[in-house]
Amino acid sequence: MNFYEIAENRQSCRSYDAGRAVEGEKLDAVIESARLAPSACNGQPYHISVCLGDKAKEAARATQGMGMNRFATDAPVIIVISEEPYVPSAALGAKVKKNDYRSIDIGILASYITAEAASQGLSTCIIGWFDNDKIRKICSLNADVRLVITLGYAKEGDALRAKKRKSLAELVSFIGE
Repeated sequence: MNFYEIAENRQSCRSYDAGRAVEGEKLDAVIESARLAPSACNGQPYHISVCLGDKAKEAARATQGMGMNRFATDAPVIIVISEEPYVPSAALGAKVKKNDYRSIDIGILASYITAEAASQGLSTCIIGWFDNDKIRKICSLNADVRLVITLGYAKEGDALRAKKRKSLAELVSFIGE
């Protein structure tokens, strides 16, 4: 798949095939793409915890408060992205420019993970609703969790939904020549 095809076909999966494991080489490719994701000053101010088996089920349950994200339990892999300190040069830049580079870097990281997963024929969903304390305990983390990504194969028949996006005229301004 080329990148445009990935962008056109990747969607948040909410219906995983619980009986189908993710092959090790595909998971390795997803994690390697995450390692290669760009970040401010190459600081990679995050940690990636890959939850499998019972730990994936525990992490999935920690995303299900108030009836949310029930589908997560069927995902065989849960990727937890937690925050780490900036490298000194990025910390200085963030302070001087009053910009949260860490959040930008984590967004880029999530994009790399989900794009590579799609290229491997896997499905993902980025989850922002979770119990931070529970996931930190499950993953033995000292830092706050910022995102959780479910990873696995969509159930057969999980149809591609039409993308609802703004028109280019609403979204983009071309400035200059």
